[in-house]
Amino acid sequence: MSAYGPLAAWYDTLTGDVPYAQFADLYEAEFARCGGGFRLLLDLCCGTGTLTAEMARRGYEMIGVDASPDMLMQAREKCAELPVPPLLLCQDAADIDLYGTVDAAYCSLDGLNYISPEKLRTVFFRLRYFIRPGGLLLFDVHTPEWFRSLDGEIFVDESDGVLCLWRADFDENAGQIVYGMDLFERRGKLWRRSGEEHVEYAHDLPSLCALLEGLGYSDVRLLTDCPQKEQGRVFFSAVR
Repeated sequence: MSAYGPLAAWYDTLTGDVPYAQFADLYEAEFARCGGGFRLLLDLCCGTGTLTAEMARRGYEMIGVDASPDMLMQAREKCAELPVPPLLLCQDAADIDLYGTVDAAYCSLDGLNYISPEKLRTVFFRLRYFIRPGGLLLFDVHTPEWFRSLDGEIFVDESDGVLCLWRADFDENAGQIVYGMDLFERRGKLWRRSGEEHVEYAHDLPSLCALLEGLGYSDVRLLTDCPQKEQGRVFFSAVR
């Protein structure tokens, strides 16, 4: 089972409580702190493009990158009516290849937790090619402590026409959490069942700081006063 196939069509329905405007506010506060001049942005692991569209409505030129074609299809429909639609690219984060540089790149909603420690160095390294000098890299992750707190838990998300059951299993030795998901979609009087498996990696926060600094990023900052901090989410800000 792969991630973000059948779930893509229902992702927005099942995540209606995500405070996207607060994410955008945080990014803009970091842009202002660093002196402004941020117009062209990369939304890495952009998913269904809700935050991409939010930033576009705020006047930014946007590039959205995601490895899931199904998620990008949702993003394309969502962004089609914007005055300046984002450029949407189907690429793996570790193979990202843009046409030029951007002023800042951000990765939201634990997108980097989906990237293994072995590949994460490559992602940060490649992003240095495409963020202009003095530009910003912003991202959030769930803490290892948060993942541990979910171990063995079973969750139910339900809305009109869809039911999602998922279980979280944390493997301390592997440093990863596996979400097994069963999705039930109403089809008339019947329900269609599909499944997905999501794997996220528990990245140690000091190690992330050291990795960024080792690759030449500066002013690496950990932001804990941030959206969804009660859900174990922390943000990083680093200057290219």
